[in-house]
Amino acid sequence: MNILKCENIVKTFRVRRGPLRQGRGAVRAVDGVSLSIEKGETFGLVGESGSGKTTLGKVILGIIKPDSGTVELATGKPQVIFQDPYNSLDPKMRVRDIVAEGLVVNNGRAGLNLPYCSGVDIRKKVEQVTDLVGLPKTAADKYPHQFSGGERQRIAIARAVITDPEFIVCDEPVSSLDVTIQLQILNLLKEIQKELGITYLFISHDLRVIKYMCDRVAVMKQGKIVEEGTTETLYSEPSTEYTKLLLSSIPKI
Repeated sequence: MNILKCENIVKTFRVRRGPLRQGRGAVRAVDGVSLSIEKGETFGLVGESGSGKTTLGKVILGIIKPDSGTVELATGKPQVIFQDPYNSLDPKMRVRDIVAEGLVVNNGRAGLNLPYCSGVDIRKKVEQVTDLVGLPKTAADKYPHQFSGGERQRIAIARAVITDPEFIVCDEPVSSLDVTIQLQILNLLKEIQKELGITYLFISHDLRVIKYMCDRVAVMKQGKIVEEGTTETLYSEPSTEYTKLLLSSIPKI
């Protein structure tokens, strides 16, 4: 069963060009992309900076509208885990309010499959998800600046899963973290997926991370998908020179 289907997505941005930025031009960030993601899988989207992968993620999330093409979701509104846990959390809000925000804003709204929650229900749900992501009970009363980068990303994950989503877009969720912390967060995402049955779109420039996390992978270059396949096949038998070049750049340990 497909949880997401994109058909011929196009997104162009108007830009200023020239030494004095007096000229006008256009950049096609996403250029006719079609893909589908099956329920329960982790689908990787990989490419160099500027390849269009984050723009495509924003189109799927509904943050920006495509110029043309369609996005079909067989579920409610997808959630997102952003790259930077320092800027994606409101520094003036306590953790309990950050985590609960999506549940409070959408409390009982039709079309999201969310039943009405009382204040007691919301507090219990916050306790459940903060425990799920490995945060201590005392975390709820603290502010983001009192936590490390890895802990902040756990807060962001708790915020994403509190509404019981079926589909989450992970946009470079570990790229700003130390390598040792990256593995902890990746394993946490795997554990949550296994427990809750969540489907992930995993966006990253790091091919090692994609290989570790994903069942299938699409490679983007200049707004287009140039190759797609199972992770095992793509990494062992890449069919395009661009993918071969990306794979050759993986550091040898």
